[in-house]
Order: sequence, then C-alpha cells, then structure tokens
Amino acid sequence: MNEIICPHCKKAFKIDEAGYADILKQVRNHEFNEELHDRLLAAEKDKESAIKLAEERVKNQLLSDLAEKDKVAAEKSGEIARLEAKLQSTGTETKLAISEALNKVEKERDELANKLENKENEQKIVESSLREKYESELKSKDEMILYYKDLKAKLSTKMVGETLEQHCEVEFNKLRATAFRNAYFEKDNDSSSGTKGDYIYRENDEAGNEIISIMFEMKNEGDETATKHKNEDFLAKLDADRNKKGCEYAVLVSLLESENELYNTGIVDMSHKFPKTYVIRPQFFIPMITVLRNAALNSMKYKAELAVVRAQNIDITNFEDNMEKFKDGFARNYDLASRKFSDAIDGIDKTIKQLEKTKAALVSSENNLRLANDKAQDLTIKKLTKGNPTMQLKFDELKNIK
Repeated sequence: MNEIICPHCKKAFKIDEAGYADILKQVRNHEFNEELHDRLLAAEKDKESAIKLAEERVKNQLLSDLAEKDKVAAEKSGEIARLEAKLQSTGTETKLAISEALNKVEKERDELANKLENKENEQKIVESSLREKYESELKSKDEMILYYKDLKAKLSTKMVGETLEQHCEVEFNKLRATAFRNAYFEKDNDSSSGTKGDYIYRENDEAGNEIISIMFEMKNEGDETATKHKNEDFLAKLDADRNKKGCEYAVLVSLLESENELYNTGIVDMSHKFPKTYVIRPQFFIPMITVLRNAALNSMKYKAELAVVRAQNIDITNFEDNMEKFKDGFARNYDLASRKFSDAIDGIDKTIKQLEKTKAALVSSENNLRLANDKAQDLTIKKLTKGNPTMQLKFDELKNIK
C-alpha cells in the first residue's frame, strides 16, 4: 500500500499497487502531453525560423549577386565608353588596338554575363533545392504533428475499433479477477424510473456492508458531429440517475470538448454543481474507481462503528419497547388481579359476616346447651315425682320389686 496526500484537502489516504501505478501513469501521461505540446510548439518555431532564415539567405544572396552584377556591368560599360571615345580620337593602329582591346573586354563582359547567368541559375537551383528541402521538412513536421495528435488521441481513448462503453468494460474486466473480486460492474438496464445510466459499480465487504457505489455515464462524440455537446449538458441527468438508483457517486467518462484543457489535465470535480459528481477522460476510468474505492475503504471503520452504534440504539429501542409492553401487560394483569382480589376480599368479608352470624348463633346455642345441661344435671327423680303421686307410686313399686 502507498500513502498519497491530496493536494486539495491535504488529507492522506492509501491506495494499492494497481491504483498507485495508475496514478503514476496519469502523471506520466500528463507529462507526456505537456512535453508533446512543448515539442510541437518548438517544432513549429523551428520550422518558421528555418523558413525565414532560408528566405533571408536566398534574398541576401540574390541582392548581393545582383549588386555585383550591376557593379561589374557598370564598370565594363564605363570602360567600353572610354575606349570608344579614345578610338574615335586615335589613328588606325590605335583603333585596331582599341578594337582588339574592346573585343577582349566585350568577350570578358560576355563571359562575365554568362557567369552571372550561370550564377543566377545556380542560385535558382540552390533556392529550389532549399525550398524543396524545407518543404520536405515542413511536410515531415506536419506529418509528425499529425502523428502526435493521432497518438495523443489514441492515448486518450486507448481503443481501436471499440466504443467508449466497450473500452471501459474491457479495462475493468482486465482487473476484475484480481482487484475487484467483490465488485459488481454491469450495464444499467432498469429504465422503470423513466431514464437509466450506462453502468453501475457496487462493492460490498465480507459482511455485506456496501463500501462504494458509482453511477457511470459514457459520452463519445466524433469530430464529424454537427452539433457539439458539452460535458455539463449531461450532469443533471447523471445526478438524477444516481439518486434514483441509490448510488453514492456519479462519474461522467467523456471524450467531449477534446480541446478543453480543463478536462484534459485529469479528474475534474463537479461537486460545486452536483454532489459527488466527477468528469474524467477514459484513461482515468480505473484510477477514478481506485481512488474512490480506497477512500471508501478508509472510511469503512467509521461506518462499522456507526453501524454498531445504530445497532445499540436499535437494541435500546427494542429494550424500551419490550419494557413498555411488559409494563402494559403487567398493568393489565395487575388490574385484572386487583379486581379479582377485591371480589375475593368482598367474598371473604361477606363470609366473615356470615361466620360471625354463625358464630353468634353457635355461641347462643352453646349457652342454651349449657343451660340445658345444667338443668339436665340438676334433674332428679325426686324432683320429677314431686307433686305427682302416681309416679311416686310407680317408683315405690319398682323399689319393692328389687
């Protein structure tokens, strides 16, 4: 793992080797683009300087040759005029000598004229050769510029005969088995909400907690397209698709506005217009996932703690709910028991009153029985026969029989 410090927020985060390599690749691509741009500018300047230098050299050479030619011609013309004047004033011999000299001078003049003409022809040949040479160099420079522009375009798209969506899917599948084993990356085919994005990326941890989710939109536009779109034209729809599909981030992978250096320099944060929204070129597709994923992994600890706190809050809520249910049930049962208890107390009170009546009756009966017993104990034969002569007689007879 490598630690990276964000140049904007100054926060450090860790990325794996693949992500680190991709970021280095971004930097190298950026440096390559800058170096390519500088070299193209230098080539243009060299081309213009060389053309100007060649033109100045040819022009100066021609001016110099013409001046030399005019100078020599003037000198020869002056000499011829002098000799002709002298010829007219001298005799035959002198005229003959002058004629010979004149012929010699004219011959030299003609030879000089031929040399000058040859020089001009040579100069034209040199000029033509230089022009052809610099035209060839210009053509070579133009071909090199076209080559580097084409190379830059290929480096920007990294695809031959592929669509942008296919390119991104191929790039992801290259690393799916190693770097994204628990990730879901498929086309968004659900248009039930009215619209849909291009691709959805989701990744969960071993416990099933979501680490990160991204809604992707891919936009490609050829140079021959009549109506040119801007990246911002698609951000509102992308944000709406992100919200409808419950994704955390929204990323527009775009080849639009190919000359706009803002989008050519790297990852562009559009969160000032739409939350958690970014615009990238295709070469930043994997690095973008890696950066967001690593940042999300760093925050998973806090998410796990938050989940524990939420679970604890749920447990406390459930405990309070259960306590309230118990209190309600207990109160209901207590109310029923209290009413039954009151009925039982009333029944006992009634029973006690009845028993007290029974007790009073029993006590009264006991008194009567005691009095009856006392009377029974006090009962004798003498008392029974007192005042009854018949009974006295009968008892006396029984005594005599004995």
